[in-house]
Amino acid sequence: MNTIRALVALAAASLFSSAALAQAWPSKPIRIIVPYPAGGTSDILARSLGPELTKALGQQVLVDNKPGATGNLGADMVAKSPADGYTLLLADIGSLAIAPSVFPQLAFDPVKDFAPVIMVAYSPHILAVHPGVPVKDAKELVALAKAKPDSLNFAISGIGGANHLAGIEFAMRSGIQWTYIPYKGGAQAISDVMGGQAQVLFNGMLATYPAVKDGRLKAVAISSSKRFSAAPDIPTVAESANLPGFETGSFQGIVAAAGTPPEVVNKLHATITQILATPEMQERLTKAGAETRPGSPAAFGSFIQSERARWAKVVKDSGAKFE
Repeated sequence: MNTIRALVALAAASLFSSAALAQAWPSKPIRIIVPYPAGGTSDILARSLGPELTKALGQQVLVDNKPGATGNLGADMVAKSPADGYTLLLADIGSLAIAPSVFPQLAFDPVKDFAPVIMVAYSPHILAVHPGVPVKDAKELVALAKAKPDSLNFAISGIGGANHLAGIEFAMRSGIQWTYIPYKGGAQAISDVMGGQAQVLFNGMLATYPAVKDGRLKAVAISSSKRFSAAPDIPTVAESANLPGFETGSFQGIVAAAGTPPEVVNKLHATITQILATPEMQERLTKAGAETRPGSPAAFGSFIQSERARWAKVVKDSGAKFE
């Protein structure tokens, strides 16, 4: 009986402690870790959300870029951080889910080591080329790549990232080959394609579309399931390259360390949901080429698991090797 009373008391104390933490949270500044360099899709979203979260929560929300190892360095920092809601990760969930299939010695598990908070936005990949590449659509790009195998340099934001796997899936299904050139982030990859050091890339629309609109890049297709409202003149990969069902992109989301109190996760989720629903944020993201996709933390966790299974199959089927 004494043992039962002790267990009940311990459970009650735990619940009280969790509730007290949630009620007091946040009582100090919050860091959003972006595991990529400045200028990419995740960085743009974090810096859009940061000031709004600061106003809504009454505590400073700081964006901290921690690039390295295709996002794995920053992700590992958050996975190993205290589970108190003060250190968050805003990342491309595709890259997070891909990592276990690409890096066998990965130090964290994207499913077990994080508490999903919210899907922030979806930005489809734009398949874009340097303006001097003599193609006007994805079909002609495939024909050029077949005529000159390995002659096209495909810029990627890091080995094993979401846009790298998008390029691998596209090449596998199209029967082409190109040479992958890794960079330290999407902004650097875009810069080199604009400069002609590389010729082609898949990259999140949020970061890439401005260069398309001003003519520094030429868009040949977009990787959404249907034509995207922000750029209706760009055909989908599925229709332009005759690849039914092809859909990739930057699925950006926020996670915390596993074990973060549900009350804190729910408070953060509710606050971000309200921010994303404001007309100002909706207009800002739509003009930039992204759409909000908020849902419950549980639904977001299921999405991460499904992405992990999807990209594991692509890696296996392609036989791709990563160094």
